[in-house]
Amino acid sequence: MSLLDMPPRRPPVTDSPDTPAASHGGAPSAERPAPSVGRPSGPADAHAPSADRDPRTSVSRDHAEDRTTRSDRINQLRAGVLGANDGIVSVAGLAVGVAGATTDIRWLLIAGLASLVAGALSMAMGEYVSVSTQRDTDRALIARTRADLAADPAGEHRHLLAALTESGIPDDVVGEVADSMERQDALTAHTRFRHGVEQGTVVSPLSAALASLLSFTLGGIIPLLAILASPPVLRLPATLVAVVVALALLGVVSARLGQADARTATVRTIIGGVLALLVTYGIGAALGVAIG
Repeated sequence: MSLLDMPPRRPPVTDSPDTPAASHGGAPSAERPAPSVGRPSGPADAHAPSADRDPRTSVSRDHAEDRTTRSDRINQLRAGVLGANDGIVSVAGLAVGVAGATTDIRWLLIAGLASLVAGALSMAMGEYVSVSTQRDTDRALIARTRADLAADPAGEHRHLLAALTESGIPDDVVGEVADSMERQDALTAHTRFRHGVEQGTVVSPLSAALASLLSFTLGGIIPLLAILASPPVLRLPATLVAVVVALALLGVVSARLGQADARTATVRTIIGGVLALLVTYGIGAALGVAIG
């Protein structure tokens, strides 16, 4: 037989990715297991949610942190506005009152600085004590509610039902709402809807004290510089202008931060500051005449 008459040789069968399992007798290869059915495998498993990770818990935690941040910001804003307003009015009132009694710049400087330092420290301590008292009261209420839930859960449940009903929830669904809230977080449900207190939003007294201290100092410096830098004849009008401008800016800023009507807040703040300034100046002038 010649080479031309021989049949062509077939290539050997190999285990390539395209080779079907039937070529080995229909059984799948032990080295290449068949993929599982009904669940994709691969990198997608790395992004699968964990069984013990509850999305509702994560959202609730983020919401509580947002409420805490907002509560602390509102607390600082309130303390800052109150401190700045008090600094402008009290320092200006004392300085103008002394100016009504004497024209000696040394006494004006002493009175202004004493009012600035004493007022700032007083405002800071007042805010710290006030907010600390509020914080202690809220924490005591939370602890008492926790103890009541442990001692009498049925009675506390009835109180929650009554509070939710008073808030406007219909009677036919209030039971389901109360049960759902208590399953999720019973303590938060009772403190928030019955007492208006939340565990994560207890305000910080230190932040309120610092905000009041800084704002009082910044507010009091404005009228003090105005009265010290003006000649005796222009001290009252210059201080009045400085106080009106400072109070107007304070009213606008506080209204913008609080998303309120700027005109109402500004007019109210200016009228109160000017009246306090005129009254203290009149008292100082009368005392100066009586003493002199």
